[in-house]
Order: sequence, then structure tokens, then C-alpha cells
Amino acid sequence: QVQLVESGGGLVQPGGSLRLSCAGFGFTFTGCTMKWYRQAPGLERELVASITSGGRTINYSDSVKGRFTISRDNAKNTVYLQMNSLKSEDTAVYYCNAFRPGAYSPDIWGRGTQVIVSS
Repeated sequence: QVQLVESGGGLVQPGGSLRLSCAGFGFTFTGCTMKWYRQAPGLERELVASITSGGRTINYSDSVKGRFTISRDNAKNTVYLQMNSLKSEDTAVYYCNAFRPGAYSPDIWGRGTQVIVSS
């Protein structure tokens, strides 16, 4: 079964850190660009970070640049999002996405993991 499973969300105080993980199953993980999105209540889904299949190209949104780090371990079919210096505005549901170039349905989505930044 093709799926992405996120973990690592939770409640953290402002200034704290969390590491999100996303494990892929049932597809060729190494061929995918992996992305993290987030969606806060009442707002559109926002692309936070992306990493190409070999990890050579990494991009971040301006809102998280310098605080978040995306990485991947292709041997474990897993992508990570290390989030430091968290702010209340980082509160959102975080979704993992796998983009498979050339596939009939190129996008695979996880169900999301909730991150709440609050004192």
C-alpha cells in the first residue's frame, strides 16, 4: 500500500524544538522529491521545505529559513524536518508530500501531524 506516515508532532513552548519524521511505504522513495507543507486553521496549505531525491537541492520558505532543516535518509525511506526556535505562528498541521515525476498520480500525501507552539 502506497502511504506516507508522519510522526513527531506535539505541544512545545515558544523557542523549543521538534523533529518531524515521515516514512514512505509502497513506492520508490529514492526517486521522489520530498516536501513538508503546513496548514494553520483558516489558512491555505503552505510549502515549508523541499529536498530533491539525492538531497542536492533544498529549499525553504522565508518564514522558516534559518530555523528549520529538512533532511532525508533514503536507506530508511524517511524524510525529517528539524524545527528549532519555534514560534506560535508555526502552529499548524504538518503534511509530508512525495512527488513522483512521470507518475500518473505524482503526489502522495500523509495524513498530517499536529504541531502546537504555546506557553
